[in-house]
Amino acid sequence: MSEQQLKQQIADHVKDYYGNVLNSSADLKTSACCPAQVPPSYLKPLLDNIHPQIQDSFYGCGSPLPLAAEGCTVLDLGCGTGRDVYLLSQLVGEAGEIVGIDMTDKPLDIARSHIDWHCAKFAHANPNMRFKKGCIENLTSCGIKDNSVDIVISNCVINLSADKESVFKEIYRVLKPGGELCFSDVFADRRLPANLQQHKVLLGECLGGALYQSDFDLMMQKVGFNDHRILSKQPLSVEDEALRALAGTVQFYSVTVRSFKLKLEPRRENYGQFARYLGTIAQSPESFELDQQLHFKAEVPVSIDGNTATILQHSRLAEHFRVHGDSQLHYGRFDGRFDDYFNSQLNSAIATSSGSCC
Repeated sequence: MSEQQLKQQIADHVKDYYGNVLNSSADLKTSACCPAQVPPSYLKPLLDNIHPQIQDSFYGCGSPLPLAAEGCTVLDLGCGTGRDVYLLSQLVGEAGEIVGIDMTDKPLDIARSHIDWHCAKFAHANPNMRFKKGCIENLTSCGIKDNSVDIVISNCVINLSADKESVFKEIYRVLKPGGELCFSDVFADRRLPANLQQHKVLLGECLGGALYQSDFDLMMQKVGFNDHRILSKQPLSVEDEALRALAGTVQFYSVTVRSFKLKLEPRRENYGQFARYLGTIAQSPESFELDQQLHFKAEVPVSIDGNTATILQHSRLAEHFRVHGDSQLHYGRFDGRFDDYFNSQLNSAIATSSGSCC
């Protein structure tokens, strides 16, 4: 079987699984396509506004819904029946727009059938959500232009693609400079053998196409995303005994990742900068979390690396932060543990030195 035939076979399996096999989340055999964590508190009242049929047929594994999205143009890759589209419809407001892309007719039909219901629920005079049929590996076919989107999200879908590099290339193409990719997906602690990658049920349950972190890192750098941040990482379980035996000792995780279309360095460097969060994001006035390690409390200065400074100055987050310092002086890698070790070794060497260079 050629590579192109294999890709087509995988696409056909995915279409069949989500178009014919699954009718609701109760049909799932694993927890991979179920949210691995409780959604943020600000989303709970918004979730109450979503039609029950949409909620029952949701197969995401995380909550890739970034803050400060008011007025933004957002693209949801693999939107399914549209749960995240309808959530973001409320977050971007009537001044924004959310476009859902999916390649399967059945979930798109369900999504479209509830547009008027949700507009009434949200008190929107006009729909700010659209649904398009298309492949996430070729967004040109859906009419998505270069540098036209503020935020791209995806919820447990990229793993289903047999050509993930093309997906990330397309994401990079359509994002505006400073735009953000935020997606949740399934990762594995190793590269999966071919029999698992092509197993119809494992593939449909979002496990067969799980990303391996090292391969993902290289792929992201290749397409232009030099610095990506982990927002959350949760282990996933395989409840079905037959599937668990097939997967063996492979550990799967639900991971939420964010990255920005900016000129960033491949490593995080120290320029002595710091930033303050102004507390101006409505859904999170007390604090803001850029990633798992970088948490800002309102008005409290936090030491940051050069890439973080660029993100906070040249993305939609800029109005919510004040960055102090520039990149004129370089102090080495931004890694406190390394710096502490290096400084202790340097101080020890100075203390024992005779003061002569000879």
